Amino acid sequence: MNKIVLITGASRGIGLETAKLFAKSGYQVIGTSRSKFDLGGLIKNTDAKSFELDLMSKSSIKELFSKLKSEDLLPSVLVNNGGITKDQLFLRMKDEDWDDVIETNLNGLFRVTKAFIKPMVKNKFGRIINISSVAGLMGNSGQVNYSSSKSAIIGFSRSLAKELGSRNITSNVVAPGFIETDMTTFLNDEEKIEVSKNIPMKRFGNVDDVAKCILFLASDEANYITGQSISVDGGLFMY
Repeated sequence: MNKIVLITGASRGIGLETAKLFAKSGYQVIGTSRSKFDLGGLIKNTDAKSFELDLMSKSSIKELFSKLKSEDLLPSVLVNNGGITKDQLFLRMKDEDWDDVIETNLNGLFRVTKAFIKPMVKNKFGRIINISSVAGLMGNSGQVNYSSSKSAIIGFSRSLAKELGSRNITSNVVAPGFIETDMTTFLNDEEKIEVSKNIPMKRFGNVDDVAKCILFLASDEANYITGQSISVDGGLFMY
């Protein structure tokens, strides 16, 4: 097994913290973002590689695959973390708000996984970890598009787990709750306190709470775990 991980949406937040942890665990880390960034500089690891990737572009994904294949850097671990939000109440939601979120969060995940799954099947080893959201489990006002995309990821991952389990490839989901990232900065301190009242642990999570779960699912300790959705949300949603 090669220790190479590909993380989409790795320039900040959960993706960046995940890259740091994998690098510290001895992985060759490859990160992508919609815009140019220096992953090696951000995580202080000169071996880390950064690539621009547009999840809405089929050609962009194909180019990344070809580049990594030519450099013998095809990953054994894939973390589908990249995604966007375009929040709006449903009655005001524009078609493009729906289309862009579904195209990026769901169709982009499909294409990236489709591109990189074949080498895993050939090698009879792989770890696929898809990042959903508590919004995909319980819904959230103003996020019909985002919640739909994140809910679909769970069905995608479970179906993939059933197809690929015999090839020693696991497929799991991590569903973060309210985490201290750029995506929660729109809440002021009073709103955060109000939200925290509904969280049994009475606080927002940190990016390393999520990253540690992702790293675990890629580890040997999780080699018999597949088709599962693990919520990292302080108990906000239980099912």
